[in-house]
Amino acid sequence: MTGRQDEAYLLGLRLRGRRVVVVGGGAVAARRVPRLLAAGADVLLVSPAATPAVEELAAAGRISWRQRPYEEGDCEGAWLVCACAGPSGVNAQVAEEAETRRIWCVRADDAGRSTAWTPASGTATDVSVGVLSGDPRRSAAIRDAITTGIAAGTIAARHHRKRPPGVALVGGGPGDPGLITVRGRQLLAEADVVIADRLAPRELLAELPPDVEVIDAAKVPYKRAMSQEEINDALVTHARNGRFVVRLKGGDPFVFGRGGEEMLACLRAGVPVTVVPGVSSAVGVPTAAALPVTHRGVAQDFHVISVHVPPGDARSSVDWAALAKTEGTLVLLMALERIGAVAETLIRNGCPGSTPVSVIADGTMPTQRTIYSTLEQVSRQVTDEGIRPPAVVVIGGVITIAAELAGLARDLTGPGGAPSLVPPLAEDN
Repeated sequence: MTGRQDEAYLLGLRLRGRRVVVVGGGAVAARRVPRLLAAGADVLLVSPAATPAVEELAAAGRISWRQRPYEEGDCEGAWLVCACAGPSGVNAQVAEEAETRRIWCVRADDAGRSTAWTPASGTATDVSVGVLSGDPRRSAAIRDAITTGIAAGTIAARHHRKRPPGVALVGGGPGDPGLITVRGRQLLAEADVVIADRLAPRELLAELPPDVEVIDAAKVPYKRAMSQEEINDALVTHARNGRFVVRLKGGDPFVFGRGGEEMLACLRAGVPVTVVPGVSSAVGVPTAAALPVTHRGVAQDFHVISVHVPPGDARSSVDWAALAKTEGTLVLLMALERIGAVAETLIRNGCPGSTPVSVIADGTMPTQRTIYSTLEQVSRQVTDEGIRPPAVVVIGGVITIAAELAGLARDLTGPGGAPSLVPPLAEDN
């Protein structure tokens, strides 16, 4: 037998309850026996000695062990034989008996004389992968690349016989497509329909197969937008038509993302829903800017506030007077266009005008930009600097920690060094 890879016919063996004979109890057996057991095989080991791991399997009754050298007739009743004894002559005898009995045989010492080959195999989610290349290390590297890609969702392979049901509300994270969760990316790869928000990681949409329907649900301030009722109707309608729908949202679905409303609409219509958490911009964006929202001795709590309406608006339920008196960190979302009214309200209710403020625009993205200011100056500075949404505003003493971190990072990098992950201070812009 020549051992050419193109002569192999790849086949998945279903070994549950079927006998597999393993001759030799060394390191090769220690690698192969556990996978055979995972496949449900009835494993018979023939070897005068075994590694501690294999011996333990025998002691636990998980495999049968004939503790002696191989003898003619040991392959009887087997569906598969693994010849992995130390002496090559023993493996040749095992292979000869297997050939006579028409049993597939894998020889660990001589692939060219094997009637079967063991591929580099692995499992990702519900997929088993086997690779043959003629070079075991290359096969293992290809296997790892494939299983990693399937597990991460970077290799799109939708189910057709076993499809996910209903709707998945997927938190896409604060913007950088690399910050979506593994589970979120897996479900995105399964989608028939994707309903995507403006702040979702939209770069991932380019990776979808061409037959996936993408619906733009962007809510651009003061411009044309898909209403929440229209989004709910689309989720239910497509799911009822047997399509798997992913609602791709920025941040986390349940942090100012109306995920609760969408889940209610689906469940009331009898549509099953899967919820995948995401990294909320409320903490993900400050973290990306090296701004800790809590710090021992500075802030032991933080408050996340949606400023989609300004202070004093009848629709606002925020107690700004109480927030002005807290020593915790304030994290404001959707606040940039109302930052002047917010700052004025906080100062009027007792918050010092010198309180540090940081504004982080395009958080986690290549265009991320950070400015440092104070309550009394932030509105003017946002205008002067031309800062535009989306942006996260952070107010509180932790900003002094962020400024110190930025300075230390620049000192560590030094002139001409690698660029720092920490944005420069406002005065250095």
